[in-house]
Amino acid sequence: MISSRFTVAVHILALVHINNGNVTSDYIAASVNTNPAVIRRIMSMLSKSGLIASHPGVIGINLQKPISAITLLDVYRAVELPETKELFTVHQNTNVQCMVGKEIQQALETPLTEAQRQMEQALAHTSIESVVADILHRHNNEAGSPS
Repeated sequence: MISSRFTVAVHILALVHINNGNVTSDYIAASVNTNPAVIRRIMSMLSKSGLIASHPGVIGINLQKPISAITLLDVYRAVELPETKELFTVHQNTNVQCMVGKEIQQALETPLTEAQRQMEQALAHTSIESVVADILHRHNNEAGSPS
């Protein structure tokens, strides 16, 4: 299962770009509406993956790549794969005396692997740049609409 770390990480990258890096973990935490410690943990994962750089006690976060070169797959791999390599987990220790219990894992292996492959392929085709463009477009349309 993909945790909320993934969407929070995308949120962080978009916020960093839109604010030209002039953000703190407290500022990001207020935007995400979570604890700054959660943000720092996710930022550490993004940093280890080479997507951002920051320095403790210094305001500012630098993107290490242009946002057009950072894909959602890069973010997924940065924050989700350290904990799990698989999107789906098939329950273990089934009853091998039962026909379904004996065969369920093998029966699900191919379709679940294919679903993960397709998801990763879709994530690879979406950049942070396109997410930021969508955010800005939505914000500008909202700001321009009559009240």
